[in-house]
Amino acid sequence: MTNPIEIQAIVNNTIDKVWESWTEPKHIMQWNQASPEWHCPSASNDLKVGGEYSARMEAKDRSFGFDLNATYTDVRTNHYLASTLEDDRKVRVSFKELENGVLIIQKFEAESQNPREMQQNGWQAILNSFKSYTENL
Repeated sequence: MTNPIEIQAIVNNTIDKVWESWTEPKHIMQWNQASPEWHCPSASNDLKVGGEYSARMEAKDRSFGFDLNATYTDVRTNHYLASTLEDDRKVRVSFKELENGVLIIQKFEAESQNPREMQQNGWQAILNSFKSYTENL
């Protein structure tokens, strides 16, 4: 990975629940947004090496939206995911069981259109949304 951005969170739930929430489309559509003004109306996930991930993210007022598409390059159930976005940026996610939950560390290569800090804050907001949703499962 070239100069990755790293974000993390500790999620207070079991590794099985955390993995399920991270990987199942019915859950992804519930947590995959950076703010209440956004939502994820559709998601699909073929969780295997060479499988495709896709999530539609859009403003609730429909003023803007985009599809995030990736292909898995490594899948280790309950431990690790690696993927390549359609613009060739790499994403890595590790899941580590702790006494008080699961530590998620996500690393991703920055895109060139937006400042790194903005990208880090946006991805962290989505991870925080995941944490909040998953802790209430």
